[in-house]
Amino acid sequence: QVQLVESGGGLVETGGSLRLSCAFSGRTVSTSAMAWFRQKPGKERDFVAGIRPIGDAGSYANSVRGRFTISRDDAKNTLYLQMTNLKPEDTAVYYCAARRVAVVINSAPYYEYWGQGTQVTVSS
Repeated sequence: QVQLVESGGGLVETGGSLRLSCAFSGRTVSTSAMAWFRQKPGKERDFVAGIRPIGDAGSYANSVRGRFTISRDDAKNTLYLQMTNLKPEDTAVYYCAARRVAVVINSAPYYEYWGQGTQVTVSS
């Protein structure tokens, strides 16, 4: 069974940085595509960034490209999202997700496994 647990959210000022972590376990995750999504109140869950196994540079939503960096350390069973130059519009609950295959898709329904989410709030 795959389990995902996010951490690292919090309150930060505009222009600040945060690093989110997602501890994962399960026999298939190291060969799976993983991603970060975010959800604002009353809105759908939006793709932020995704990464394939082994050496992938990652793919990003236009709104975060150049500010956020996704990475994974399969030896530590951890997915990361380094967020810099944060803006108030980045405020959301951030979710870690994994899917059974090694292809990143920027749509939430394609991901079978989800963490519980971590709140990120950027003050203006």
